[in-house]
Amino acid sequence: MGQDTEVEAMEQRYKLLIVDDEISFCRVLQHELQELGDYEVDLSFDGAEAINKVQKTLYELILLDIKLPRMAGTEVLKILKDCTPSTPVIIITGQADVATAIQSMKLGAYDFISKPYDFAELLNTIERALERKKLVIDNTLMKSELSRRAGSSEIIGESKLLRTAVESALKVAQSNSIVIIEGASGTGKELIANLIHRNSGRHNRPFVTLNCASIPDSLLESELFGHEKGAFTNAYSTKQGLVEIAQGGTLFLDEVGDISPAIQPKLLRFLETGNFRRVGGVNELNVDVRIISATNKDLQAESRAGRFREDLLYRLNVFTIRMPLLRDRKEDIPVLVDYFLKSKAKSKTMKTISPEAVEVLMNHDWPGNIRELEHVLEGALIVSPGEVIQPHDLLLSPRPIQPFTQSSSIAVEMKANGTNGILALEEVEKRHIEAALIHFKGNRTKTAQNLGISQKTLYLKIKRYRINVR
Repeated sequence: MGQDTEVEAMEQRYKLLIVDDEISFCRVLQHELQELGDYEVDLSFDGAEAINKVQKTLYELILLDIKLPRMAGTEVLKILKDCTPSTPVIIITGQADVATAIQSMKLGAYDFISKPYDFAELLNTIERALERKKLVIDNTLMKSELSRRAGSSEIIGESKLLRTAVESALKVAQSNSIVIIEGASGTGKELIANLIHRNSGRHNRPFVTLNCASIPDSLLESELFGHEKGAFTNAYSTKQGLVEIAQGGTLFLDEVGDISPAIQPKLLRFLETGNFRRVGGVNELNVDVRIISATNKDLQAESRAGRFREDLLYRLNVFTIRMPLLRDRKEDIPVLVDYFLKSKAKSKTMKTISPEAVEVLMNHDWPGNIRELEHVLEGALIVSPGEVIQPHDLLLSPRPIQPFTQSSSIAVEMKANGTNGILALEEVEKRHIEAALIHFKGNRTKTAQNLGISQKTLYLKIKRYRINVR
């Protein structure tokens, strides 16, 4: 189904800082840039004031004069590159200081412009610097995405339940409201988040994803908010967090229900004010970032159990979108099958699927939702000897493998080796995990997805039960 609509929301403006002691020059340039409508410009008339501003506000580009009162421009540049390393700095200098400007580029400046400046040339340099920064961010995010996921990037289906979710996403996209997307693993929550971003006024700015369940608690705060040089062992340089990388864009917090109670108050404060501190830092920074979160947990139940702050829940739950289970929209299975077979075809000759195999897929319960269907078809393309996929080519779980989220000594009755036996719930959990690992040939990513748990949780259970992973 088509998801993109014309973006009507006002696009985000780039935040710039001009540092120059010529007040009239600053004000003229500020007026010229802001008249374009793409920039929001602050002014500083000496180096010390500039450093103070940068320690409180994240700028996306800085124009810096070499000759400044109280502190030389080169000294200001060194401090700027240390505390905000990804922000491009363009040096503005007189003709007599060109040698110094070249030296500044060795210190990390992006480029330099001589006074009197040509506005078109300056504007072109600003645009190139911002484009380069965007490419660096995109490259970083792309590497992260490729290592994290390899699934579909499109929303496929025409069912009423899916249309309702998509229509809700398109409506809320035009606002800056915080959104939470609820749904089981594999239902396409990130695709909906991306759809919201693409149809918002932030569509030309970063879309940054953080999987809260895949990062240890000890590293999550640093990943989210960054850290200062020397904040802890091996912190050899300042690191910008994902909230800074997402400046002006969207930050998607996947599996937000897994954030530890220690980090939740800091996230709440950030949501309320946009302010944060890097780990080991004393200065407060402010960013303009839209937050979209997703969870496969019942956060109301988590809140009642004391594992999730009630005030954070209400802050995240401004606008809710619920993703349907695949078994509740089975009319979408044929079109999903067609899409996956086409997208995963390894040769010009695309395999087809028999009506009998489609019927098997329609009758399956799909505990792993769309992601499970995708993996089943990917496996069928590999094992199918002919050009038509048959029912025996579908590597379906013999029974749904359900996640176990608690340990208990409660006994459950089950059949073992043909006789009735009593096994502890922990033993049942262990056997289910072993069965899933065997089914997916030791692939922990697919196993965790099918069980509906995070890879971190799967790893801990493997260690706890001493499961031998071949």
